[in-house]
Amino acid sequence: MGRAIRLGVLGCADIAERRTLPAAATVAGIEIAAIASRDAAKAERFCALFGGRPVAGYDALLARDDVDAVYLPLPPLLHREWVDKALRAGKHVLAEKPLTTSRADAAALFALAEEQRLVLLENYMFLHHSQHTHVRDLLAQGAIGDVREFCGAFTIPPRPAGDIRNDPRTGGGALLDIGGYPIRAAAHFLPGPLTVRGAVMRTSTRTTVVTGGSILLGNDLGMAAQLTFGMEHSYVSRYEFRGSTGRLWLDRAFTPPPDLAPVVHLETADGTRTVTLPPDDQFANVLAAFAAAVTAGSTPPPWRDGSLQQATLIDQVARIATVVPT
Repeated sequence: MGRAIRLGVLGCADIAERRTLPAAATVAGIEIAAIASRDAAKAERFCALFGGRPVAGYDALLARDDVDAVYLPLPPLLHREWVDKALRAGKHVLAEKPLTTSRADAAALFALAEEQRLVLLENYMFLHHSQHTHVRDLLAQGAIGDVREFCGAFTIPPRPAGDIRNDPRTGGGALLDIGGYPIRAAAHFLPGPLTVRGAVMRTSTRTTVVTGGSILLGNDLGMAAQLTFGMEHSYVSRYEFRGSTGRLWLDRAFTPPPDLAPVVHLETADGTRTVTLPPDDQFANVLAAFAAAVTAGSTPPPWRDGSLQQATLIDQVARIATVVPT
């Protein structure tokens, strides 16, 4: 485009304030053009912090001709509607995960983006952190022999009563919000296709949303992924590979702060060693990758295919899981 991507923001969500918009200020290819909220005062407060023009209402932002692309951090059940509207308004879209609440809706949005020649990216930002590239390199070098199994866990403490994760009307619940991370990591590292071989989920009798669970994935090579997720736990954010000659594991796998130097742990018959990696900012990286794709004018196929596989797996979990009210 020959200039910075003019980004509009649909919604003043917490993740936008804490992580995405501060990171945007560090990316040369991104300019915050406008921020929309249904609450005009909130849009004004965000613009005072991050720049851009405050806009009352999401439709008004999509109608602006000084916005090239939008970042959409709205609750999951609103994604289908507003990603569709943004694409039809000619805007590239970076949407917070999950892209939608069903595989059919995700496929329809990618088809529309391709038809409109627009970029659509689901923001599983951890995939853009360099620590996972280092892990892949170690595995490819045979650091733990042949990989046999992947284990992933992402759990957080209970959220306040008014948190949207506790609201079924917005697509709340731990499967879509938290369970997607270890599922996406398993699909990122293990050769596919993966299918769901079993799942157990707990639901709250008070809110009716999913509060946690465990998932077993597998592929045709006999590799398994054992996954744990939830929002009624202590904080855990890690994954581990078990191989023919050792183990490799990484803490702070999904939400590392930008100043954290990640540490990879390796255990083999020769002992245990650690590899300390340089800090990285996954939010700045995903914004830079999005801007580069917008400049190129198309969604990279791995982004689309990864999101569609993710949506398929989440659909399978929801369909076959044994659900226990607690």
